[in-house]
Amino acid sequence: MASLVQLTRIGLRKDLQLEWRSKDALNAMLFFGGLVVVIFSFVFQPTGDEAREIAGGLIWVAFLFAAVVAMNQTWARELRNQVLDAYRVSPASPNALFLSKALGNFVFVALLELLMAPLFVIFFNLRAIGPAWQLIPVALLGTWALVVNGTFFSALSIRTRSREMMLPLILFPISLPAVIAMVEATTTILSGEGSGPSWPGALAAYDVMFTTICLMLFGTVLSAE
Repeated sequence: MASLVQLTRIGLRKDLQLEWRSKDALNAMLFFGGLVVVIFSFVFQPTGDEAREIAGGLIWVAFLFAAVVAMNQTWARELRNQVLDAYRVSPASPNALFLSKALGNFVFVALLELLMAPLFVIFFNLRAIGPAWQLIPVALLGTWALVVNGTFFSALSIRTRSREMMLPLILFPISLPAVIAMVEATTTILSGEGSGPSWPGALAAYDVMFTTICLMLFGTVLSAE
């Protein structure tokens, strides 16, 4: 029997190839994310210190809403093609399917952030007073916090009639502690404030806890009718 790592790698490669051909999720995320950036730039016109104070919240709100657009489509293709039903009766580990989907979403959202971050820098004239390299671990930990829960709850709501509305209703409250940590960490780095709690450490603890919970419960969600 193939190992968990092998099955995860196969599933991830399949998802990346399908998305590369269709670009459905990426196009939707980029359009929505770019629209949010433009709207924010018209609504808020801060400069200097004001921009650094509010940019963290604006950045992560934009990424969160854009990520939901992609994660709503995570399981749609598998549901249409009865892949979930086939996976349910196979001896393969459900966690391999979950990890491949979560890693695929992580790649898509990380790519979105990489493309949109320069837009925030340009529109809001952002300059980090603190060590800018610290934004990288914050972005990685924060992105995983969003996608691991988003992948799980999109699977939980895939068979409901209003799944596009159900996902944000469930995901946003659960992700609130992570979003607060991401916003505070980003604001601290941009403004150069060295004091305060260890937000990256809080994000890491959040990631470990919810990744473990999702892996423990995904088999039950997959088996549910």
